[in-house]
Amino acid sequence: MTEGIDTATTDAYLRRLGMERPVRPTTDALRELHLRHLRTVPFENLSVHLGEEIVLEEKRLLDKVVEARRGGFCYELNGAFGALLTALGYDVTLLAARVHAGGGRLGIPYDHLALRVRTEDGGDWLADVGFGSHFHLPLAREERGEQRDPAGVFRVAEADADAAGVRGGHDAAGAADLDVLRDGRLVYRLETRPRVLADFTAGAWWHSTSPHSHFPRSLVCSRVTEDGGRITLSGRRLTRTAPDGTRQERGTGSDAEVLAIYRDEFGITLDAVPAVRGGGTGG
Repeated sequence: MTEGIDTATTDAYLRRLGMERPVRPTTDALRELHLRHLRTVPFENLSVHLGEEIVLEEKRLLDKVVEARRGGFCYELNGAFGALLTALGYDVTLLAARVHAGGGRLGIPYDHLALRVRTEDGGDWLADVGFGSHFHLPLAREERGEQRDPAGVFRVAEADADAAGVRGGHDAAGAADLDVLRDGRLVYRLETRPRVLADFTAGAWWHSTSPHSHFPRSLVCSRVTEDGGRITLSGRRLTRTAPDGTRQERGTGSDAEVLAIYRDEFGITLDAVPAVRGGGTGG
């Protein structure tokens, strides 16, 4: 899936994650990479409101995540992470998903990008560092029972076999779509057909511009904390969520305080506080 990351970029990416280069592309190394990514590289949509172009090309994604030390949303985070994993010797496939929108409805085609990752020791995993609040560790793609994770109980099920309120589907080769559920609720429906980054261009454009997408209507920056909780800055409201789900929320004051939170909590240095384009509140 990758044009190939040079050694210097790979090493710089790993330094951002606080990791040494894995000796081999094993399952244990994948789990550590996945968790460190969630703790270090925030899920954020600041580019949408800063007027920054989102380009789904590998070099542009790596420049943003590695050189600029920013985060992004699913296409950017999983696109960059997939490139890193490939450079480390993993077998990576990009997969498209449609997020469950409630009422038996699914989102647009190419609504979300996730990763299928095969490891040297025979593992077949679903990795996803670009969904915000989601599983902390990769899910076993072929496992159909419950999979316990710090973020909840997850399950991967064939779409036709699950009564989640949305009819199942198949790809052109007849393989069933997969449903990913969290605590019994459908999160998204995953296709099994391999994709490339360019396939997601229309989805990224829609999520960046459409009034029907929540990204142009709100500001978010969020990451997993060391204790397994989460810290989120939504506009000017800061929320700390403990591992047991309890939340502490507070408003922020001056622009200087907001910029300090971006810098100190998320590693993002900005010249000015982002504001929701189009007049939204941003939280």
